[in-house]
Amino acid sequence: EVQLVQSGGGLVQAGGSLRLSCAASGFNHDDYTIGWFRQIPGKEREGVSCISMSDGVKYYDDSVKGRFTISRDNAKNTIYLLMNNLRPEDTAVYYCAADVTTITGWINQFIGYWGQGTEVTVSS
Repeated sequence: EVQLVQSGGGLVQAGGSLRLSCAASGFNHDDYTIGWFRQIPGKEREGVSCISMSDGVKYYDDSVKGRFTISRDNAKNTIYLLMNNLRPEDTAVYYCAADVTTITGWINQFIGYWGQGTEVTVSS
């Protein structure tokens, strides 16, 4: 059974930084793509960033390029999202999401496994 356990998040002032972690278990091989979506109440969920655990290829939404960095630790089956220069519009619930799919598939939400969600609040 695949499980995604998230940690991190919280409240920070604009311009500050936070780090999210997501530990995956239950995948038989490193052929999965994993990352974060975020959702603001009343809005659609949007893909923020993801990484292929097999080859390390990364994706970033344009809204976070240059500010967010995703990284992986294959030995721990864990990924990290370092969020710098946070803005109030980054405020959302962030969900770790993973599946055996390509980055394009992940962006199009062909995803079967989701974390529990964690709140990120950026005050102005």
